[in-house]
Amino acid sequence: MDLLQTILNAQDGAAVQHLGDRVGLNQTQTVAAVEQLLPALAAGVTHNTNQPGGLDALLAALAGGGHQQYIDDPSRLKADETLQDGNGILGHIFGSKDVSRQVAAQASANTGISPDILKQMLPLVATLAMGAMARRHASAPAGAQTADAGLGGMLGPLLDSSRSGGSVANDVMGMLGRLLR
Repeated sequence: MDLLQTILNAQDGAAVQHLGDRVGLNQTQTVAAVEQLLPALAAGVTHNTNQPGGLDALLAALAGGGHQQYIDDPSRLKADETLQDGNGILGHIFGSKDVSRQVAAQASANTGISPDILKQMLPLVATLAMGAMARRHASAPAGAQTADAGLGGMLGPLLDSSRSGGSVANDVMGMLGRLLR
């Protein structure tokens, strides 16, 4: 199952419900926002894992960060600590608040949802994404816990579907490239 489906199906849709409740969106709007934000997060994670030490850092975070709790108990999305954790995750994935703002602006242009709401959602979606990847990582067979042992399968569909044109993921990859030069 890819990252999007893992999040949308977490606890029979409770993750989407709690996320929408936290920011004041209905289920349809919340799903649309998650569909726009996840490819950008996946692109950032992919970019980071391609850097020296990036994959090891991700695997360590997945193994020891306690992120699976957000998928297992989506009511945690309402806690202030979750927002703090999500902002930390975004710092690692994007490295800049400017990138997060640009991701929210692009997602807003594609969904019609206020960029301010999407900026509020982004750290929460990041916790869910890390939770989904942590779950996949934990369930990988012993000795096969690498990006190819499930993480690539979760991120790939998001990146593949976003390559069809002017996507948030493509924009993030361009932004990251400019910021890291």
